[in-house]
Amino acid sequence: MVQKLLIIEDEKSVAKQLKWGLGEDYDISIAYDAEQARPFLASGSFPVVVLDLGLPPHPDTAQEGLLLLEEIASVSPDTKVIVTTGNAEHENAMRAVALGAADFYAKPVDLKVLDFILRRAFRLHALETDNRRLRHQVDQGGSLCGMLGISEVMKGLFKQIRNVSATDYPVLITGASGTGKEMAARAVHALSRRAKRPLVIINCGAIPENLLESELFGHEKGAFTGAVGRKTGRFEQADGGTLFLDEIGELPLMLQVKILRFLQEGTIDRLGGEKTLSVDARIIAATNVDLEAAVKQGAFREDLFFRLNVFPVRMPALKERAEDILYLAQHILQTEAAALKRGQVSFLPGALSAMTAYDWPGNVRELQNRIRRALGMTRGRILSASDLGLEENRPEDNGTQRLPTLKEARNAAEIKVVRQALAICGNNISQAAQLLEISRPTMHDLIKKHGIS
Repeated sequence: MVQKLLIIEDEKSVAKQLKWGLGEDYDISIAYDAEQARPFLASGSFPVVVLDLGLPPHPDTAQEGLLLLEEIASVSPDTKVIVTTGNAEHENAMRAVALGAADFYAKPVDLKVLDFILRRAFRLHALETDNRRLRHQVDQGGSLCGMLGISEVMKGLFKQIRNVSATDYPVLITGASGTGKEMAARAVHALSRRAKRPLVIINCGAIPENLLESELFGHEKGAFTGAVGRKTGRFEQADGGTLFLDEIGELPLMLQVKILRFLQEGTIDRLGGEKTLSVDARIIAATNVDLEAAVKQGAFREDLFFRLNVFPVRMPALKERAEDILYLAQHILQTEAAALKRGQVSFLPGALSAMTAYDWPGNVRELQNRIRRALGMTRGRILSASDLGLEENRPEDNGTQRLPTLKEARNAAEIKVVRQALAICGNNISQAAQLLEISRPTMHDLIKKHGIS
């Protein structure tokens, strides 16, 4: 679709020149003064405006043009304004930029330079429109108890969590670090009948082995040196609610036996205690360790693994849910910028492309940390790939890897660029096709050919 451009220019010969020179690429409307321009601006249908600062009734000054520029900021705040000035009016151009103009150029008109500036302005408008749409999506849906995702794999995960939450059986959440295992555990608890009771969390790998048993099961006074009073353990604290055992793969074998006993009988013993206690707690465990491999190595009990693995929930890596990368990035940027009172902050197109191309070995946690670091290290309103530190994350060829065949390389390139375009355009196929300068049917063929969701 041809993009709509409004030119506000009082010199009819210049306006005619612009319309003739740019008419093949843009749907151009002309206004010769502020009064004629206002209805066009009020329609909100012009992404970009070219504004001559010297307008009637004072064409020899920038007074009318600057006043109209301020008016545009309130009437059509999303419109990108390119101001035109004389060669000797650099100060007026700077004033216009300070008032919100996206760019400027000096007369006489060089159509090639102006066309370059216009394309950049249209691209910036499209990017900000996508940013607003993604923020709206974040506000309107694609979430479950704080977990975000619009990809098919996340929709399936949300459905699985809802189903799991309706039961009281143990849940085993697996996935790499940074994929959101604790958030999934919180979602299971929040959607369960135990939601109004405690959710107690303990990281089995963060507590020394000699203290972990007391943390889990509690102790009586005098149970060991330093036990000056009774201590209630995490199991008792979770009575009626849920106990989340994070990093359960780090649990010592001796304590695995006690966890197994609880799962079988629903009872625990405090250290040094003489009374067996009944506890009603649902167990959710999580690990980034391959427990099946740990069972084969003798580091994890097979019977405990089977008891925990009643409902397995696997958290996908971020690279497996490419459609969510920009969705998450926009949400994180919006949240962090608001917390820092930075106003509206956006990503440059290069940053969007770099994020969709990157493998994210640290998953969502890495994405969040990179955006936080970028906001902390910059003060601008737009973040680049360099601000995110992504330009240095290109895989190096050490000469030991097999070169792909030409067909493999072509297919990989097609998959990558189609996914990037879809991500940038929010899965809008028509816009993605336009971005890649191909037809919509061709875009559909590529999506079908490579099985892109």
